[in-house]
Amino acid sequence: MDMSAKSAVSMDEYLRTSFEDLDREYVDGEIVERTLPTNLHSKAQFRLAAIFDALANTRPLYGRVELRSRVSATRVRIPDVSIYAYVEPTDPVPATPPFIAIEILSPDDKQRALIAKLQEYRNWGASHTWLVDPQNRKLQIYENEALREVAAFDVPELDIHISAESIFR
Repeated sequence: MDMSAKSAVSMDEYLRTSFEDLDREYVDGEIVERTLPTNLHSKAQFRLAAIFDALANTRPLYGRVELRSRVSATRVRIPDVSIYAYVEPTDPVPATPPFIAIEILSPDDKQRALIAKLQEYRNWGASHTWLVDPQNRKLQIYENEALREVAAFDVPELDIHISAESIFR
């Protein structure tokens, strides 16, 4: 039996805290560590940022990387990449969902926790929720409470098509 006591941290206290290494998320009063990104994770994140930066020249897109985001009254998550459409976020910790929430798989990620986080993004209101697996060079979308592998990410509302090749080149 685990006898260690966990003490709740307030949202305000969490939001005032900075961490020496990788930023942490906030879940129902607890500060939660994130898995450390690998070289392939970082490369995929860089490529996605570059792709969306170029798309923003012709579309109303505003990208953010590793932005603390208030997904509910008691939770702050940090999507690897957040893409806002039409309106640029200005709040330090946005409570408005991104149009696209992207997670990039790291080797230490736990499948169950990752699925739960993707569901949180959907419940929050993200229109598109994507998972990038740089190790296996796979793309998946999360919808209807399930992951589905795809050859490319498509956003028909904005005429966007992003192939796996463009991310993993």
